[in-house]
Amino acid sequence: MKKAVIFDFDGTIIDTESAWFDIYQEILKEQHGFNLTLEEFVKVVGSTDGALFDFIDKSLDVPVDRTVFHDQVNTRFETIREQLALREGFLETVKQLKERGVLLAVASSSKRNWVEGFLAQYGLLEYFPIIVSAEDVDEVKPNPAIYEVTLERLGVTPDEAIAVEDSYNGSIAAISAGVHCLIIPNDVTRSLSFHEKGQLIESFCDFDYRLLEQ
Repeated sequence: MKKAVIFDFDGTIIDTESAWFDIYQEILKEQHGFNLTLEEFVKVVGSTDGALFDFIDKSLDVPVDRTVFHDQVNTRFETIREQLALREGFLETVKQLKERGVLLAVASSSKRNWVEGFLAQYGLLEYFPIIVSAEDVDEVKPNPAIYEVTLERLGVTPDEAIAVEDSYNGSIAAISAGVHCLIIPNDVTRSLSFHEKGQLIESFCDFDYRLLEQ
């Protein structure tokens, strides 16, 4: 029997990934003349973007000032933040799980204040008493540490949990931790090939509650 469901945040609960890609692409083109492709961007989704900037810097005469760049990205992101919506079927799924007595947690490679800020904005904090973020581990996804810490805090074993992810890096972290992983790709991650142990579904509307009985 499954006792817990662990959700990734970015791209899974809210599709922040598509917004990030558009903003990264805009700024890199405007200020550095660099054409960022989805193929390159998607490689770091679910993890950190250090490798992406290493790749970009190889193509530029002057490396990107990453601190300045992230400040610019965050400024633009704030202008569209209110327009972002929960992914289809998410809220109904979470309510159903809570009614069934399933333990809920968020396991994210992002910073805690980022995750908690969005959850508060959408009135979701009450559903997630356990939030594990980048500050809680030495290495983020695809390293399984975030899932291992989350399982420990939930007090469940890997076979008693289900993970929900949108990215390759996130799904590998869950699978490496021994957790059954549902993958709901978004517009950014839809083109990826996923691990054979991951279970692809189209949206939260396709969440099969019979999985809880396995």
